Amino acid sequence: MKQYLKNIVELNDNRKSRIFAYFIQILIFVSIAAFTLETVPDIKPLTKKILRIIEILCIIIFTIEYILRIYVSDSKTRFVFSIFGIIDFLAIVPFYLSLGIDLRSLRALRFLRLFRVLKLLRYNKAIKRFSRAITLAKEEILLFLFVTLILIYFASVGIYYFEHDAQPEHFASIFDSLWWAIITLTTVGYGDVYPITVGGKVFTFFILMIGLGVVAIPTGIISSALTSAMDQKDLEE
Repeated sequence: MKQYLKNIVELNDNRKSRIFAYFIQILIFVSIAAFTLETVPDIKPLTKKILRIIEILCIIIFTIEYILRIYVSDSKTRFVFSIFGIIDFLAIVPFYLSLGIDLRSLRALRFLRLFRVLKLLRYNKAIKRFSRAITLAKEEILLFLFVTLILIYFASVGIYYFEHDAQPEHFASIFDSLWWAIITLTTVGYGDVYPITVGGKVFTFFILMIGLGVVAIPTGIISSALTSAMDQKDLEE
């Protein structure tokens, strides 16, 4: 029985598994559409009732799916704490947490319902290749993140000493300077905080040059990893 359910629930190359996958995907889209319609102002009471019924039906099926995936998993703990396991859990937990409470008053719980969109990632082959690429390049990505954090801190300290006396309201501390460092290194540049001293402007120029490189590095890492992941898949096939 367990093996039979596993062949259906997991993405195996058989008719029943494909039907199950399509059914869940359609249900996700229906759930997202219902969630979107709930935000329409002055919605009719009958429509609200219908949307509520759709929500309950979707939650019941998603819950059954989640339980089945745990049941057929070879390592239940590993599945529960995996990315897809957490996504599946977060897709249903807002409903149960909101029982007896007006969900509209709990914006954080309503936001968690958006995790249903992420359930679609399980059925996308491109996303699977991307996940494999991230796994292959995880050491390089972690190194990049570590270096980026150091650069952000360096930029925060530097701009603080250049601009603190001239703009104490914007650069009151290194913590306040973090916002400027992040938007500058990511080359976003909202313009709400900017240097006015000569030293600050020169320092910002060099930080911007570094920021251009910081943005380009992960692209190269992931592109290389994707190529390696596709080569591995070709070898397996």
